[in-house]
Amino acid sequence: MLRVLRSPISRVLNPFGARLARAGVTPDAVTVLGTVGAVAASLYFFTNGYWFWGAFAVWGCVMLDMVDGAVARAGNRVSKFGAVLDSTCDRVADAAIFGCIGWYFARHDQPWMLLACLLCLVMGSLTSYIRARAEGLGMTATVGVAERAERLIIVLVGTGLAGDNIEVPYVQAGALWLLVGASTITVIQRMATVYRQSRESAAAVS
Repeated sequence: MLRVLRSPISRVLNPFGARLARAGVTPDAVTVLGTVGAVAASLYFFTNGYWFWGAFAVWGCVMLDMVDGAVARAGNRVSKFGAVLDSTCDRVADAAIFGCIGWYFARHDQPWMLLACLLCLVMGSLTSYIRARAEGLGMTATVGVAERAERLIIVLVGTGLAGDNIEVPYVQAGALWLLVGASTITVIQRMATVYRQSRESAAAVS
C-alpha cells in the first residue's frame, strides 16, 4: 500500500546514502546496526512498558532499513548476500518487536494481548515466507494490504500512543488486532495470487 511513497523517500535518502558510501560505510554494516538497535530498544523499552520512547527508538532503528539500500546503490555494492542479510535482519527485528511486546503482556497476565502479538508475528512471517517461496519458484507475491512497512507503522503508532503521558485508551489493543486481521488478509491475498499464477503456468504448458 505504501509503495507509492518509496520513490519520493528514496530521493530524500539517496544523498545521505551517498555520503555514507563515500565515508566508507558498507550497506551490510548499516543493516546490522539497525537490527541490533531495534532488538536492543525492544528489549529495554517494550519489556518494561515504556511504549512511547520504545516506539520512537525502534522507529529510528528500522529507518536504517531504507538507508542501507541507498548506501548500496551509491557505492555500487548491491549483492545477493546483502539482499539475504537484509531480509534476515528484517525478520529478526520483527521478532524482537512483537516478542518483546508480547513478553510484557505475558508478565502482566494479559493473555489476549499476548495472543495478538503472537498472531502478528506468525502472520507477518507467513507473509514474507510466501513471497520468498513464490519468487524462488519464478512467481511473484507482492500483493497485500499489510506489507512490512504497513505492519511496522500500525504496531509502532499504536504502541507509541499507549505510552507515557499520552495513554490513548485501547489504542494498542486495537492496533494489534487490526494488524492480525490485515496480516491474515495479506496471507490469503498472496496465496490466491500464487494459486492463480500456478494455474496460468500449468495452462500455458498444456
